[in-house]
Amino acid sequence: MRRYSDIIAIAIIAIIMLIVIPVPTSLVDILITMNISLSLVIFLLSMYIKEPLQFSIFPTILLITTLFRLSLNFSTTRLILGKGYAGKVVNAFGNFVTGSNAVVGFIMFLILVVVQFIVITKGSERVAEVSARFTLDAMPGKQMAIDADLNSGLINELEAKERRKKIQKEADFYGAMDGASKFVKGDAIAGVIITLINITAGFAIGMLQMDLSFTEALSKFTILTIGDGLVSQIPALLISIAAGMVVTRAASESDLGTDIITQLLSEPKVLYIAAGALLVLAFTGLPPIPNIILSFFLAFMGYSLHRTIKSTQKEEEIKAQDIEVEEIRKPENVMTLLQVDPIELEFGYGIIPLADMNQGGDLLDRVVMIRRQCALELGLIVPVIRLRDNIQLKPNDYIIKIKGVEVASGELMFDNYLAMNPGTADGELDGIKTTEPAFGLPAVWINESQKERAEMMGYTVVDPPSVIATHLTEIIKNHAHELLGRQDVQRLVDNIKESYPALVEDVLPKMLSIGDIQKVLANLLKEGISIRDMVTIMETLADYAPVTKDSDMLTEYVRQSMRRSITRRFITDMQVKVITLDAILEQTIMDSLQQTEYGSYLNMEPGAAQRIITNLLKELQKFTSAGEQPIVLASPVVRLYFKRMTEQVAPGLVVLSYNELDPSVEVQSVGVVSI
Repeated sequence: MRRYSDIIAIAIIAIIMLIVIPVPTSLVDILITMNISLSLVIFLLSMYIKEPLQFSIFPTILLITTLFRLSLNFSTTRLILGKGYAGKVVNAFGNFVTGSNAVVGFIMFLILVVVQFIVITKGSERVAEVSARFTLDAMPGKQMAIDADLNSGLINELEAKERRKKIQKEADFYGAMDGASKFVKGDAIAGVIITLINITAGFAIGMLQMDLSFTEALSKFTILTIGDGLVSQIPALLISIAAGMVVTRAASESDLGTDIITQLLSEPKVLYIAAGALLVLAFTGLPPIPNIILSFFLAFMGYSLHRTIKSTQKEEEIKAQDIEVEEIRKPENVMTLLQVDPIELEFGYGIIPLADMNQGGDLLDRVVMIRRQCALELGLIVPVIRLRDNIQLKPNDYIIKIKGVEVASGELMFDNYLAMNPGTADGELDGIKTTEPAFGLPAVWINESQKERAEMMGYTVVDPPSVIATHLTEIIKNHAHELLGRQDVQRLVDNIKESYPALVEDVLPKMLSIGDIQKVLANLLKEGISIRDMVTIMETLADYAPVTKDSDMLTEYVRQSMRRSITRRFITDMQVKVITLDAILEQTIMDSLQQTEYGSYLNMEPGAAQRIITNLLKELQKFTSAGEQPIVLASPVVRLYFKRMTEQVAPGLVVLSYNELDPSVEVQSVGVVSI
């Protein structure tokens, strides 16, 4: 590749040298032919690209080709004015266009220049300018969209980098094209000026120095000038057209020719209408023969296209059926049946409009926001949530599955709203009584006419999509520890490794494995603790992993290092009412611990455990009656085992240790659990 760079550099220097070094006519002929060939290659290449960035070097090519043409203009002008002959190519072009009339040839040349300058070059310049402006204006929005997709887990970091790089390349390309189009514009202006100079100066030189007559001088130098202008302006025209096609080209899966044919001939109806219009014009005084011939031709094209489309559709249907049959017959086809989606939302056909964007449904957008919310609140990358209809369900029913097993269900009523009493509502509503699926609260389905009245009475009113979204969010939070796999942990670790490589290398794989870290993170998520602060978690693991490999103990150390976030998570102000454990109870729990090589577990006599649970439920009843969230406070050693002992009877119970509270929090014990 280095060799090619050297060749290009030498070629550019040689182009510049053409301006000052006289060149023989034979070499000029070769260079002119090369210029025409190069412009033709660029023109054809612009037709076969699928998106502008495939020809990102085009602005630089514009500069080089413009410089090449101007250098050739210098050489040919020197030969025309000095010798009255600029080679066979220039002479052939001049005689071919002018024929026997130099004036007509000159007018044709001017028309060519005007078309190139006013129509094509000006249009390309304007398109490049607008494209550059809109591309730059859209960059912040595109960057935010990439960040949103990255945060929601739709793309990974590598894909995000590639998309950012493409956006930057687009901005650079259109910005460069906006400037490079000025090269073509300036080249056209220079061509006109050079042409006028050649004719005027050549006429004077022919009469004064070559002793030619007025007619001979005018004819000779007009032909040479027109020939010189054509061999310069025709390549310039090709490159101008190429520039226009590049800047107007939208991203596509095929080249320009395929897109034109495919899109122009996509509707037979259009051809039929055009054929009918031409047939009518044939009887309005216009020449009938051309209109009738074209009319029948378009009608035939429409008919042929219609048959082709129908045949293609049938072939595709047959092919699809064959593929489906072959897939069924394949022995490895059952492998797809072994895949289990982490999260599924199945619903009856009556709920389909909520998921159909064409019918105004926004359930898909809500699912994206749920994944984003879980990433912000829990630090969890929620897997893709599968949405599918299930004809076996009732029309308005839905179920939520975790790893293929149903964990929750609900029922909606369309054109109704769900009203819930937060405890402060005044009065009752007429409607269909039900239970709110996410939290199990008593609720009422009401129609739209009651909505405003319900809100004024203090009820919380939500629409059906919000019911599903809230239910799905709570299910994800409750089962977050099940959704976190080793591959997800690897992604989280790779994410912080970019900024904290030393920290990650200190923990993995020297002290802990991905599986060990996954267990700690799952323990945190199981009790509603966010794992978003992975740096603090990894720092704590790096400190305590040399002491113990027990995932439960490591979890407790991590919780203590996250005391501020835990305090903010469960305590709304700096005062908290808690239930404490009796000292005898804590001692009993510690005496019941059994140590094994795989960790420790609680081995308590069943009667004692039952008494503890009974006393706990009594204390919890006091909190629930007062409408407050119960929090149990225990010593660091006892906390984990008390939580596990009670999670079956009180799964949502918050159990904290003294070391997990911020020192500034004022603790008030309003109940004691004893044995």
